[in-house]
Amino acid sequence: MRIDGPTSLERQASFAASTPVVTRVEPVRPAQHGDLEGQVVSRLHFRFRAPSDEIRIELTRKALHLLILFCVPLLDISMWLPVAGLLLGMGIYTVSELLRHRGVIVPVIAPITAAAARQRDGDRFVWGPITLAIGALIAVLIFDPLQAKIAIFALGIGDSFSSLIGKAFGRLPMPFSGGKSVEGSMCCFASVLLSVFMLTGKFIPSCIVAFVTTVTEFWPTKDWDNILIPIVAGIVASIVL
Repeated sequence: MRIDGPTSLERQASFAASTPVVTRVEPVRPAQHGDLEGQVVSRLHFRFRAPSDEIRIELTRKALHLLILFCVPLLDISMWLPVAGLLLGMGIYTVSELLRHRGVIVPVIAPITAAAARQRDGDRFVWGPITLAIGALIAVLIFDPLQAKIAIFALGIGDSFSSLIGKAFGRLPMPFSGGKSVEGSMCCFASVLLSVFMLTGKFIPSCIVAFVTTVTEFWPTKDWDNILIPIVAGIVASIVL
């Protein structure tokens, strides 16, 4: 028997070949704020911050750190002037931080505090300025003017430049230091040596103060080095000078 047209099987195959296949694609649901994936990504973005951001934060912090040097000229007038200035600054800053954590932004102070906060500070009360003022306040109250000036130089200049140089150019890590570098410690020694020598004109005592300050700054004491450094530097200065 002769078949002139296509068979039913051939017609079905032809229809299947000419019919487009529709595949349902489920939309990709963006990660919600509370999702685990979103939280992990957020943490990674925070953890792997660009090196330039770290240097910018450190520049902001140490620019504020250097403001503690205002105590030095005030000591030539009266020890109570830096005491009053430090207490006033601590009070204003504490109020600003407490209000910032309640959602009230104090102009100038709160934005600078937020810009200078390190990763380890998180969203907690930033203690750095408080410990800085306490360290300078202790130095002014317990040491004579020369020793207090040396202690403040060690705190303001040595600690500041060691952090800046270490962040920007540090390549050789120091063991047991919590991430500090040989370059930063060398800068700490040199800056304290220069500042104390210019103040006293005595090279060997200046070297001893600079060395002890560098050793104290080496240990990973976080913001508490703002208290330890001036106390240790002031005690050593009272012994060698």
